Amino acid sequence: MASTPVVHDISVLLGPGTPEWPGDVAYTCGWTQRMESGRGYNLSHFAMSPHVGSHADAPLHVLPDGAASDAFPLEVFRGPAHLVELTAAMRDRAHPVEPTIEMADLAPLLPERVERLLLRTGRTTADGSFPGPWPALSPACIGALCERGLKLLGVDAPSIDPRERKSLDTHRALFSRGGYNLESLDLRGVPPGAYELVAYPLRLDGLDAAPVRAVLLGPG
Repeated sequence: MASTPVVHDISVLLGPGTPEWPGDVAYTCGWTQRMESGRGYNLSHFAMSPHVGSHADAPLHVLPDGAASDAFPLEVFRGPAHLVELTAAMRDRAHPVEPTIEMADLAPLLPERVERLLLRTGRTTADGSFPGPWPALSPACIGALCERGLKLLGVDAPSIDPRERKSLDTHRALFSRGGYNLESLDLRGVPPGAYELVAYPLRLDGLDAAPVRAVLLGPG
């Protein structure tokens, strides 16, 4: 009998204090009505940037004519995925301006073909603070991965680009090759290896990103 898959919730918890990108709109919430005030039911509300917490960027984020959040191809966000933990040496090469990870660094950690790649950098908002510089893949590395079948790149860091890279070249390299991304995942405690990923973006119209509820299914 097949064992029941282990479900790893890799979504950052959204709530007051969930770190937003500096200058972006933070998560806020409140109550429209409360039962304690004599109403028949509780009714809550919230507001935030779609880039707070775990989310997928749409091509519109960096491409003026790119597809918006209502056009995500759902099949990209479910399927076999490979989780890689970057080595200490690669993490230590994080630089506030330039990306640091090339295909020669990453290739020994990967299978020959990978459609969905998740990178644990250790620089995550899941611990309640916005991290400092994190390692990121170069545009050339993205190109090489796409040649090997990459459709989706997920990271625990707030961005697939370096923190201070305003031109978002890694985003552009990925989107221009038909790929998509996931950012601000919570990969703490999930062992490297092969999984089934389910991370559907919310069906929101016309935005440059959408929140996701991301999970990994692994062997029981």
